[in-house]
Amino acid sequence: MKKNIPFTKMSGAGNDFVVIDNRRGMVSSAAKLARMLCDRRWGVGADGLLLLEKSRKAAYRMMYYNADGSHGGMCGNGGRCIARYAVGIGIASKDHTFEALGHIYRATTRSKQIRLRMKDPKALRDGLVVRIGGRTWRMSGIDTGAPHAVILLDQSMSLDKVDVVNIGRKIRNHGAFSPRGTNVNFVERVARGRIRMRTYERGVEAETLACGTGSIASAIVASRRWKLRSPVEIQTSAGKILTVSFHAKGGKYSDVELQGPAIVTFEGNIDV
Repeated sequence: MKKNIPFTKMSGAGNDFVVIDNRRGMVSSAAKLARMLCDRRWGVGADGLLLLEKSRKAAYRMMYYNADGSHGGMCGNGGRCIARYAVGIGIASKDHTFEALGHIYRATTRSKQIRLRMKDPKALRDGLVVRIGGRTWRMSGIDTGAPHAVILLDQSMSLDKVDVVNIGRKIRNHGAFSPRGTNVNFVERVARGRIRMRTYERGVEAETLACGTGSIASAIVASRRWKLRSPVEIQTSAGKILTVSFHAKGGKYSDVELQGPAIVTFEGNIDV
């Protein structure tokens, strides 16, 4: 039997999502629906699917599914989008909390700028070395709600010339990050307090125009290597700016916040 499901298409600094209010349980097979809706040729087209569901701990619960149907981590830009969506449909105040993967996140919405208090990073590993295609890539690993590898480029390599898809895919599946794999961020410094980033996202299995947890990972690794102070601005591939603020002490990072634009692109209905 077909179901007619209303949806909202949103973009968080270039990361795009299909958002569905699932408080009544209209969606039963979320992984399958994500693959269908996120297909850019046969569906709506998106990096992921966001389901807003009931929560006993906060205003609502966010369930995030990658474009391939996998459900493997927090999505920072998705969290900012769903926060704006929840305020827009009247189920949350401008300052509210929501649940995702058992953690409570705090969102602050001001016009199109949405700020999200994130989990403290963990599992920071510096000095990782991966050899691919005759080249040695030095990187750091960090978990910012999702696993990330961060490669800081020196002046000998331009970010525009990096083969993000092919190199990123190989690093994503490298044994150094088994068994879950990792997202891969390539970063260059463009100004004092600002970096530029390109990301290969697992689950999407392609380069995306922005990545929230990747921006946090890149900002923290860059702050360690390049001595950047909070806040750090990240220029995404979409040309939008994400801002990451944090408190650093003794090699530990806390009070991490991600801020940037989140907009509604369009709304519609789809027969499933």
